[in-house]
Amino acid sequence: MTALLDRKLLFVTGKGGVGKTTIAASLGLLAAEQGKRTLVCEVDAKGNLADFYEAGPTAFKARELQPNLWAMSMNTEESLKEYLSLQLKIPLLAKIGPLARTFDFIANAAPGVKEILTVGKLTWEVREHHYDLVVVDSVASGHIVGQLTAPQGINELVQVGMVRNQTQWMLDILNDPTKTGVVIASAPEEMPVAETIELAERLRTETKVDLAAVVVNRVLPELFTDREEALFESLRSPSHAAALSEAVGGDVGPVLDAAELAVTLRRTRAEHLATLRASLDPRLPLLYVPYLFTRSHGARATRRVAELLADEL
Repeated sequence: MTALLDRKLLFVTGKGGVGKTTIAASLGLLAAEQGKRTLVCEVDAKGNLADFYEAGPTAFKARELQPNLWAMSMNTEESLKEYLSLQLKIPLLAKIGPLARTFDFIANAAPGVKEILTVGKLTWEVREHHYDLVVVDSVASGHIVGQLTAPQGINELVQVGMVRNQTQWMLDILNDPTKTGVVIASAPEEMPVAETIELAERLRTETKVDLAAVVVNRVLPELFTDREEALFESLRSPSHAAALSEAVGGDVGPVLDAAELAVTLRRTRAEHLATLRASLDPRLPLLYVPYLFTRSHGARATRRVAELLADEL
């Protein structure tokens, strides 16, 4: 398998709330710090990728945030203008007016048109070798298959001509596992694990895009050994708890409750991780990011997750 960061295009997806943007931003930072010219693209117009770098709002035009690291936000109208300029030699105008309205009508009537402008922009950056790696903070797992299969749908719909030629080179990039891969961000919980397993199967059966890795975010550390767990359990007996509370001069009940909760959460989540591992191809990289008991986003958290991912890779 091609090493994760040796690919050219990575789509990071996952169920909402599992830390998809955290993983995308951290992979981009890690690649940049390894010397790769890296573009991180945010697909969701309502996303907050900029917060993870503390670098101000991003726009369609890529902006260099630090050495080797650029960031941008997808905008389908701007992508259409760029496409028309590059392919049809139509000058870039401040507004494309009636053409944009026509495009909106066609896009709403023909599923896949807006998606292909997004995928087309990203694959074009790869084809033109503008960056060593493009990391996409992509749509959520429920929509990623539709986005990835849009070029194939257009390719099958249009049998000849320029449009078919345009989608063919996109497919050549998307379907090459040495160039493109999907990274699923997950969490050690029932719903994210179930959705990850389902998405992995859909990618295998409905697309030709390679599943590059699954990153499990917020994995709780193993705080106690089996012997320590047994000790905490024995201390929960009324006589032991009373004696310990008297010895320390305060109620130890909340401490023991917290220890029990930590053990229970760890065991429960371990079961979900076992289910995930058993359901995936054993050759697929399964990476773990520990739970950060700090801010979930920001430059410091992004760097910390990048360091943790580097240890896994």
